[in-house]
Order: sequence, then C-alpha cells, then structure tokens
Amino acid sequence: MSKQVYISADYAPNDGDRDVVDEIHDWCKDPRRNLEFYDMSHPSRGSVSSDPDCRPCDLKKEFNQQINASSAVIFVVGDKTAQRTAGSLCRRNSDGAGCECTPYKQNTNGKATCKWYSTSTPGPNDDIGSINTYSYLEHEFRQAIRRKRNIVIVYNSMKCESEWLPSYMNGYEDYAHPFWTRNALGYRVGDYQYIKKALGYE
Repeated sequence: MSKQVYISADYAPNDGDRDVVDEIHDWCKDPRRNLEFYDMSHPSRGSVSSDPDCRPCDLKKEFNQQINASSAVIFVVGDKTAQRTAGSLCRRNSDGAGCECTPYKQNTNGKATCKWYSTSTPGPNDDIGSINTYSYLEHEFRQAIRRKRNIVIVYNSMKCESEWLPSYMNGYEDYAHPFWTRNALGYRVGDYQYIKKALGYE
C-alpha cells in the first residue's frame, strides 16, 4: 500500500545526508522491496523554489502543506544537522514591515523588501507560522510535532549518535535509530527492516 511520506534532511552537497535519502529512494524503486511511498518533500508538480523571488517564508509555508499531506516524516540526523541555520535569517519579527530579506536563491537582485504588509500570530490549532527564525530543518520538525505525524528519526551512522541531535529534538533520544547496519557479508547497508516497520508496513 502506497503512503505519502516527507523526508527532512540536510542536502548540502559535500557534507550533508543525501546518501540516506538516496538509499531510501532506491528501496522504493526496487520491486523486491515492500516499501512504496511518495516523497512529499519532492513534489512532481514543481515547487515555490523555482520562483526567483521565493523567500524563506514561502518555502516554510510549502513545507507545512507537504507535511500536512503526509502520514509520516523521516528526519535524517547527521553530524552537521545541529549546526545548520539555513532559513533562520528573518528580520520581520524584530524589524517589522519594510525590512529586507534575501530571496531563497540569493539572485542577482540582492536583498528585497519583505513582501508581507501584515502578519498574525498562529493559533494553537494552526500550522507553525512561516515567518519565524527557525532553520528549515527545525521548522519541519516543529510542524510535524504540531500536526502529530508519525515521526521517524535516523542517524546517518551505524550507531546511536545522541550528541548529534539538535536542541529542538531534546527528549527524542529514544526515538532515534542508526540508519546504517551491516548485512551478512559485512557490507554497510541501510536498515530496511527498521524503516519498513517504523513506517507501518508490518
């Protein structure tokens, strides 16, 4: 049975955690595996990020929509996750209307004036507000908590690395699990059985 799952990870090209995401995607393509889901973090119809004037708040609003449409969220935690601050530089809360921000792609136009004339405080049953100083990764985690999604946390490691957990994941140490293990031949492989069970396929 196909599921809609959101994957949150550090996609930095040189020291991120893309290898974990690629492994999970390979499982989904393998007909021998009983793991079929659509990764909501990569929508087939495009993304607001294709807009040259896309702002961090636009991306966070899209993250909310994608997480809301998912039944589970996989959080990949690597050794750099706690240090990632991308998405946190929003001056609207402190400087008010008319402040400047840098579009997501940091295009040749440089900084631009905040596009929002007014803001409001989200209620307890609303999505996490998209105008905030959370990093993209923290925003995704807080939204998944707010919407009570099935949360799966894996370390990009062969052992538990609780010191890698960012502060906003405090209290979730017992939920985190190493993603990598060794097969019968001694090769490093993703822990397919763990992910399958965590997502509710058995």
